[in-house]
Amino acid sequence: MSNSYWNNILEKNGKHLGNLDNILKKVPFFKELKKSELREFKRIIHQRFYKKNEIIFYEGEPGVGMYVIEQGKIGIYKNFDEKAREELASLLPGEFFGEMALLDESARSATAIALENSTILGVFRPDLFDLINRNPRLGNKILLRLSQLIAERLRLSNNENQELRLQLDNSLMIR
Repeated sequence: MSNSYWNNILEKNGKHLGNLDNILKKVPFFKELKKSELREFKRIIHQRFYKKNEIIFYEGEPGVGMYVIEQGKIGIYKNFDEKAREELASLLPGEFFGEMALLDESARSATAIALENSTILGVFRPDLFDLINRNPRLGNKILLRLSQLIAERLRLSNNENQELRLQLDNSLMIR
């Protein structure tokens, strides 16, 4: 990777990544990649070990990439501090988070923390853009699937929001 900061904290694809194909095949936007495409994509993946309770990123920080859990458990929190935590999700191996950062550089909407010793794989925006320049067909395939996944999650969020509004309206009518 061209950014030396990330080179210092994440290991480039190599001896420690183990059975990476199986892990990546669990992620919806890598599932349909051919072996040669997956091999090309693996060149931009980085690995890092996080100790229990170590912060991966904080809410409000600029987003630079997404993560796939190789081993361990990751908690996603809103309004995180040491005393109060509003848990949004608890994620396990094969699950991913932070994918919006691949599309834009908006601030993180939540805090991610290792709930146990964990190994995660990072895919970062500059590396993805480099891949797109080198292999536009593969890059576009990944971006299209990522966009579809985000659109699907947005639809689900909109449905949940609508249900909550109906519940709120109903509870206000009862009073």
